[in-house]
Amino acid sequence: MRKAYKDVVAVDGIDLEVRTGECFGLLGPNGAGKTTTIEICEGLTKADSGEVSVLGMHWDSDAAALRQRLGIQLQETQLSEKLTVLETVRLFRSFYRQGPSIPEVIAEVQLGEKLNSRVGGLSGGQKQRLALACALVGDPDFLFLDEPTTGLDPQARRQLWDLIEKFKASGRTILLTTHYMDEAERLCDRIAIMDHGKVIALGTPRELIASIGVEHVVEFSAGDAVTAVDLTKLEGIEGVRSVRTEAGSVLLDVTQLHQAVPALLAELTRQGMPLTELRTHSATLEDVFVTLTGRHLRDE
Repeated sequence: MRKAYKDVVAVDGIDLEVRTGECFGLLGPNGAGKTTTIEICEGLTKADSGEVSVLGMHWDSDAAALRQRLGIQLQETQLSEKLTVLETVRLFRSFYRQGPSIPEVIAEVQLGEKLNSRVGGLSGGQKQRLALACALVGDPDFLFLDEPTTGLDPQARRQLWDLIEKFKASGRTILLTTHYMDEAERLCDRIAIMDHGKVIALGTPRELIASIGVEHVVEFSAGDAVTAVDLTKLEGIEGVRSVRTEAGSVLLDVTQLHQAVPALLAELTRQGMPLTELRTHSATLEDVFVTLTGRHLRDE
């Protein structure tokens, strides 16, 4: 599948298969091509080349049938701010031949207390839950979620995660785009990491993390003296796979934490470096992306 615009190739020959009953994640920074990919699958954008099959059907010949079986939450859902929650869900329910009752959907997204509140008066998290209600009101077999928690506070994000996990537990399929690695690790069964319109890695979260051969990341700072640290000496420590500097700190990708940390402390002592901060964490999808591209997931 390929899609190019006047000044950029948004999707550059990707080939993906989403399995029935899984939550499949497209992970990558802004501009990676995630939204264009999902819009092609949703039938909102036409690919320049390639074949797109959704639930065994094609947009060219089965558009009406597909719309009855899909739920779509866009990156930004512009709902009429004058309508109430009840009126909004009732409107979207009218688009589908079948689905749960309106009160059932509103209760599902925990907006019962806001039933008669106007959309314009809802908080950001409440609006996102209402957008999810509009996506679920047709009882979809396949749910598309394009960065559903961007801009939400931590509590609102977790509320939305719970709703997504409940939908997934019913055995239906989700295609999710996000640039939050913790969101992808929690929700997704498999993940495709995208960058510059291409898929650069594909697998389960555990498989992707294992693929870089790093179990832990050690980060330290030596104040103003950090620029004087001899990084080549650190690279020679047993179990250290790579060393990089970032925002005044030094980061080491290591395989054996219990061996690397004592050796690191000993080496810094030999170099006379005043250690001011030391942190460790298990390798994450963020580390996978940095290893593959040299950038962070949320870099513009």
